[in-house]
Amino acid sequence: MTESRPPGPAAEDGDVSSDWSPATLVVASGRPARAPGAPVNPPIELSSTYAVSPDDPARLGYGRADNATWEVLETALGALECGEALVFASGMAAVSAALHLIPIGGVIVVPRAPYNTSATLLRELEAGSSGAAHEVRWVDLSDADATELALVGAAAVWLESPTNPLMEVADLPRLVTSARKQGALVLCDNTFATPLQQQPITYGADVVVHSVTKYLSGHSDLLLGAVITSPDARGRELRDRLRQHRTRHGAIAGPFEAWLALRGIRTLHVRFERACANAAFLAQRLAAHPAVCRVRYPGWGAMLAIEVVGGQAEADRVVAATRLWLGATSLGGVESLIERRRRYPAESELVPESLLRLSVGIEDAADLWADLDAALSAALR
Repeated sequence: MTESRPPGPAAEDGDVSSDWSPATLVVASGRPARAPGAPVNPPIELSSTYAVSPDDPARLGYGRADNATWEVLETALGALECGEALVFASGMAAVSAALHLIPIGGVIVVPRAPYNTSATLLRELEAGSSGAAHEVRWVDLSDADATELALVGAAAVWLESPTNPLMEVADLPRLVTSARKQGALVLCDNTFATPLQQQPITYGADVVVHSVTKYLSGHSDLLLGAVITSPDARGRELRDRLRQHRTRHGAIAGPFEAWLALRGIRTLHVRFERACANAAFLAQRLAAHPAVCRVRYPGWGAMLAIEVVGGQAEADRVVAATRLWLGATSLGGVESLIERRRRYPAESELVPESLLRLSVGIEDAADLWADLDAALSAALR
């Protein structure tokens, strides 16, 4: 396996200050080095192979190992999450790589209802589909006491906060501290919160995972994932293993997708701020709607879930009746999406049949409410 080349000028971030807020870092990080005539944005490097360097045999030679366009995106993501990043072909490629860090046969503590494709991988580990079976302890992460009990003897913990789609919130600082005391590897999916809301590495997490497809890129036009490791010695060792996994398994990003994601990150703060404000407005209105029996909203972020009065049929009618909200999967784009999550056979039975997950976009809040109100009212007839 060839090693990564040292970052070139496009990956340098010498003018980025660690004192800057994430709102500034999304704009400033991952820029080309400042010089007369230098571009504001990094170029896209489209090459699968590179000339051999006789003086440096370890220098990059093949595009499956590294790419300059990945490097600038990794620089920006690392700055945002206070660690060192690697980009992957998709969010699930990043999840799979992170789960491969767990020792064979080790005990894993996981949310009782995590993102359903992550849950599928965890169930495969539990069944020993690819080797020795792991003991998987499914817990309610919002119950910190019960989670701490489950952490005793654990090799790793997989965290989501909020969870997808039940929107359960964990006390991350407490649970991360407890897991580290047990010697457990701490893995955290931070897709819903984004680094604008929380930075798990600052609590002591070893690895943070993102579906870059979602809020970070923000425009529903690419698939990409990332893992960010802590900047200490343990984190660097994990990053080396993750890099080897990426190279050997071929879970690599396309340069164009990486460039698009970096462009999307530039507007993350303003997009997320607007979406969060819309979500707070909608959560308040939905709590008083006669067609809604429960609103699941942690009080922050741009994701929420509602349970519709009735059941599956009524929830499906709400989705079908919307004109502005799009009935579709995924989340984190500028457009608002609505989806009944139990339509997926792999979704946890803990998720109610009538639960609708709402990814709130940046449209006018009054228009979003009017459309949702009309669809909900129609479902009651």
